[in-house]
Amino acid sequence: MSSPDQAASAALILFQRDDCPLCDQALEVLARARVPEFETVWIDGDDALEGRYGIRVPVLRDGTTGRELDWPFDADMARDFVAGA
Repeated sequence: MSSPDQAASAALILFQRDDCPLCDQALEVLARARVPEFETVWIDGDDALEGRYGIRVPVLRDGTTGRELDWPFDADMARDFVAGA
């Protein structure tokens, strides 16, 4: 697990929360899409992150460009996002 500051420099970041079935589904989709390694940031207990992502998680963020892919997404959408499409 990384802090938000450490993850900011990561190529891909998945924002999620504890006990989140949608987050579990997103992890399965990302595995099917063969998304390269990513950092996980847990938003629980961080007021700023909960305010930004609380109702949106899971969210995949490109740490380089700042683009974000909100749930729901499928494997094709995840691959396109990673490819920059």
